[in-house]
Amino acid sequence: MNALLNVIWLLFGGIWLALGYFAAGVICCLLIVTIPFGIASFRIGVYALWPFGQTIVNRGGRVGAWSAIGNVIWLLVAGIWIAIGHVITAIPMFVSIIGIPLGIANLKLIPVSLAPLGKVIVPSQGTSLQTYR
Repeated sequence: MNALLNVIWLLFGGIWLALGYFAAGVICCLLIVTIPFGIASFRIGVYALWPFGQTIVNRGGRVGAWSAIGNVIWLLVAGIWIAIGHVITAIPMFVSIIGIPLGIANLKLIPVSLAPLGKVIVPSQGTSLQTYR
């Protein structure tokens, strides 16, 4: 079922979301100082490409001061706008009854788009958080 939902997701918006995240990642990596944001953007892009069967967890332990500062900068510069974009694109998915799982996946991207540093994307079945600490 996850594979079918991923293919439908890919056709109805996932490819465009992923391309946007990848473009942002390239720009961030070109601006040397923002390379951590670029890496996070690539990570989110892969997740936006194939979200079903994966989940987002905190990396574990304390989030470092640099990650916290980076998340605040990310939130102010890009996170708010990306989250608004996810909400706006989720609305039409929810309106079409068959798109409800796609809308839920779109809303599932909001927390990681608001604060990407300190998060890990893991397979959602048969894993425990202890493995990824």
